[in-house]
Amino acid sequence: MEPIIQVTSLKKSFKSNHVLKDVSFYIPKGSIFALLGSNGAGKTTAIRILSTLSKADGGSATICGYDVKSQPSLIRECISLTGQFAAVDDILTGRENLRLIGKLRRLPNAAKRADDLLTAFDLEEAANRQAHTYSGGMKRRLDIAMSLMGNPQVIFLDEPTTGLDPQSRIAMWEMVKGLAGSGITVLLTTQYLEEAEYLADYIAILHDGIITAKGTAQELKTTLPRGSVQLDFNKTADADNARTLLDMYRVKKVEGESRSIDVSTNGSASQFADVLTRIENSNIPLVRFTQKLPTLEDVFLKLVNNDSKHKEENKDA
Repeated sequence: MEPIIQVTSLKKSFKSNHVLKDVSFYIPKGSIFALLGSNGAGKTTAIRILSTLSKADGGSATICGYDVKSQPSLIRECISLTGQFAAVDDILTGRENLRLIGKLRRLPNAAKRADDLLTAFDLEEAANRQAHTYSGGMKRRLDIAMSLMGNPQVIFLDEPTTGLDPQSRIAMWEMVKGLAGSGITVLLTTQYLEEAEYLADYIAILHDGIITAKGTAQELKTTLPRGSVQLDFNKTADADNARTLLDMYRVKKVEGESRSIDVSTNGSASQFADVLTRIENSNIPLVRFTQKLPTLEDVFLKLVNNDSKHKEENKDA
């Protein structure tokens, strides 16, 4: 598919802190692309460069066929940015916020476009209320609606669901899906792995200034062996005892299940057998065990841990 965003060897440093060392990726038109990374990984820095708010130290990027460095004004005409914090004027009403953006963009049909977006984002009833009366989810919806006033081809969403409650987060996911369905290309940064897996057509993991892995969620997960097994017990105490017994593996409680644990192995038959043998020899009653497919969290932790281990070995050497 035709790429609408092409990034090649992007670099950015702040004094001695090399935030982006060599970042390359491309995004097909009309897709949702998730840039994953821990806090401080450089996700926002990359967004700022692509949205012309900051200049790269090296490398290149094109959006909608225009060069980010030499044609910033043309870039701004085809993109929109929703940052980590809602850029909403609390004193203005929802409708006034939208119309203000329309005037700043010199849109000839700003009033109608504002009304259409209020309806599309389920803000019609609150349109004449001051924005300070809105909930967090409503402000976020208004913020994205403001980003769409100029009919952008590309929208950058920098951690759009941070601080939202679960219900508002799910509503936001559906909204983002709708944007892509209308033909808008979405570049989404997030540290929520389940968010990326649900939304993104393509995912890139940014760690220590480089893209350490990229592909679809399924492609990334197939890079790991099927080494995770869920163990279910009758009692919470049995699950806790099993966690202690298997501390040589990476063990965590299954969310929402106090009597279940998840044990990560290397996927080999010998390690599966070792886990079950240890449980049996300890006389901890096991209800069932279920082999699980790798998750994006497994992929992310594997990449980060391998990188940290490699750095430590080089340091010792």
